Amino acid sequence: MKDKRDFNFGGGFGGFAGFGFGSIGGNQQQPTEQPTEQPADTDEESAAETTDRAKRAHHRTKECTELSQRYEYRRAFSEVKMLEAMQYVQLQNGVTYNFITAGDVDSLTYLKVVLNQHDLDFVLLSTWCMAAEDILQVQQWYEAGRIKQLDMYLGEIFPGSYKIEWAMVKKFYAEHPEAGRAAIFKNHSKIYAGCNVADNFYFGIQTSANINTNPRTEQGSITIDKGIFDFYKEYFDGIKSFEK
Repeated sequence: MKDKRDFNFGGGFGGFAGFGFGSIGGNQQQPTEQPTEQPADTDEESAAETTDRAKRAHHRTKECTELSQRYEYRRAFSEVKMLEAMQYVQLQNGVTYNFITAGDVDSLTYLKVVLNQHDLDFVLLSTWCMAAEDILQVQQWYEAGRIKQLDMYLGEIFPGSYKIEWAMVKKFYAEHPEAGRAAIFKNHSKIYAGCNVADNFYFGIQTSANINTNPRTEQGSITIDKGIFDFYKEYFDGIKSFEK
């Protein structure tokens, strides 16, 4: 039974049923002679061989992550409550943690949940816009060694509409050219992906929230899985920035 309290819902598993269809024949002539009845063990052996051949013919050529994924659910109405709800939840490989939030929660809160358990070798973040306080927070994590490399992907409005924030981003990478890169493009996605290689820890975060606090209800998820990390990193590595 799912826990109905706010901030903490139990996990659930998806079930999938398989259906088999036998041969259907219409108006078939019956043979004049009935075939000799086979012993029961021969019939079982034949069925087993058929099943084995079918399995071999449908071997996976790509790892399946979706059907085996486990899901857990949380609600939080402030950043403090969200961090409290995840304080004793160990992020596990193959699990997606889903959230519905309201109030003092932005997408950076999700990254804080991860950093509470792992320092990170690499993080990419993607957002349409980003507040100055959040830029400063990310820079401080870098300077403290919590994040060793950081790529930022920002919306095309950012340099013109968020001039102070864009100046902060450019200054950071000018002072730390080894830190990564910032890219401006036609972007409205809200994504993080990162890893700690030594811990064999890889994740992707997907949210509706930008990296700025607002009072609106937002949803998000943290998926612990190398596949989602590779998926996003490959895409964003290919982005060419409007701004140099």
